[in-house]
Amino acid sequence: MQASPPGIGQPGFSTFYSGPTEVFDAHREALEVLTGTDYRGEDPGLAALYYQVGMDLFWTMVLGWLHALALADAHGVSAEEILPSASSVMSGISDFLAFYTQRIDAGEYPGNIERLAMGVASVDHVLQTARDAGVDTSLPTAVLEIFRRGTAAGHADDSATSLIEVLKKPAA
Repeated sequence: MQASPPGIGQPGFSTFYSGPTEVFDAHREALEVLTGTDYRGEDPGLAALYYQVGMDLFWTMVLGWLHALALADAHGVSAEEILPSASSVMSGISDFLAFYTQRIDAGEYPGNIERLAMGVASVDHVLQTARDAGVDTSLPTAVLEIFRRGTAAGHADDSATSLIEVLKKPAA
């Protein structure tokens, strides 16, 4: 279910379903009392997968936001003061995803817009800023390690989206 308790029964929320189509169709009307329905197909594991993908995105974004707030706080800047800037960054994410999705699906990561090497430098600056501010550095350290693995795999001049090739394999 992709709704907080107050959202149950309200428009704009949905729940992933998967499994036999005839079972879903037989119960769709009752299910739609709770939330909208988002049927993902016959494979019974697809609903859980889509939910976990959403949770992966949600929790990693929230953790990034919280780290950014800790960094801002270390410099005397409140969450309220950061909100407009953070909202602006986040509002561009859907455009970023839309732009890169077809390239990722095609296995193409040209560095014509941005390059992984630029990302390594950027994340290293975040890490140094956090360290200098006395903020926990475990998150930017983990991000930098993944970026460096991508560089070591030969993707320095490719888009940072080439990191998908690193993330598809277990870390050594």
